Amino acid sequence: MKSILGIGNALTDILAVLPNDLLLKQYHLPKGSMQHVDQSTGDKIWATLKPMGVEYVAGGSAANTINGAAVFGMRAGFIGKVGDDDLGALYKSDLERNGIKATLLKGKSSSGRAMVFISNPNAERTFAVYLGAALEMVPEDLTPEMFQGYDYFHIEGYLVQNQALLRRAVELAKEAGMIISIDMASYNVVESNDAFLHDIVENYVDIVFANETEAQAYTKLPPREALDVISQSCKIAVVKVGKEGSMVKSGDEYHFIKPWAAEAIDATGAGDIYAAGFLYGHSLGLPIKICGNIGSIISAKVVEVIGAKIDIPRWKAAKQEIREMIEPYKGE
Repeated sequence: MKSILGIGNALTDILAVLPNDLLLKQYHLPKGSMQHVDQSTGDKIWATLKPMGVEYVAGGSAANTINGAAVFGMRAGFIGKVGDDDLGALYKSDLERNGIKATLLKGKSSSGRAMVFISNPNAERTFAVYLGAALEMVPEDLTPEMFQGYDYFHIEGYLVQNQALLRRAVELAKEAGMIISIDMASYNVVESNDAFLHDIVENYVDIVFANETEAQAYTKLPPREALDVISQSCKIAVVKVGKEGSMVKSGDEYHFIKPWAAEAIDATGAGDIYAAGFLYGHSLGLPIKICGNIGSIISAKVVEVIGAKIDIPRWKAAKQEIREMIEPYKGE
């Protein structure tokens, strides 16, 4: 089995289902966006959420993907930075409990957290993020040794805001001969880092994951045309179109991937887990259409739960479906 290393913001997700959009308006958070907040604002939002009943989950985009890959059986590692506090300790223990080698550097600030607001009727997610210690990760924190022994390197797109760090990371990954993938993260992050992101994708990245708004922000084109443009800059492009499914393209090979049936209640982590399924399939040498189907199967399970962690019964059901689907390709 191939191995995978991820790098990203080590954030504890604080999940809240909103009855309406009043709280989003109160804190000037555009629905569907990812906004950074300072510690003072973050503490105010957290205090507002607590009486509503919230769920705490060790998360962050790349960590969610790495966790999914680990559950599939890939040897996995994660690089991030946390505070010397209870949230940081919880984060480390959560990764290690799932068999992930946690390289968690210690920062001066408190551990980061992502407040995730889930809005009806489409379970749309809006993020207010206090990065805390995660923001303190610098290029000098990374060493070649951290990248040794892994086959894949997965990056969360939010790191493009830390351009020097991300450039150092992809340089080390390329030197180590790794297959590099990136998830574009959020349309407003793509827009504000346009030139840098194009440079990184064109010169370092093998596999790009984007949803339709991110793909449009990156190319200024509708999803299908955006897929064509992105695929010209990397080996494999994936554009996810929500409940409609996803599209994958490599060279001249194109496939539309249908969505798997699901009783969706929360889309948090769906894209992250899709990437985990796709990369797992790719590590087995499966065709890109099958990789997309694996991503679709597993992302259909995560939208049925609150947060990005799938329960054991759903994991078992997904693995059974995937085993049956890939059986004809064994030995090829």
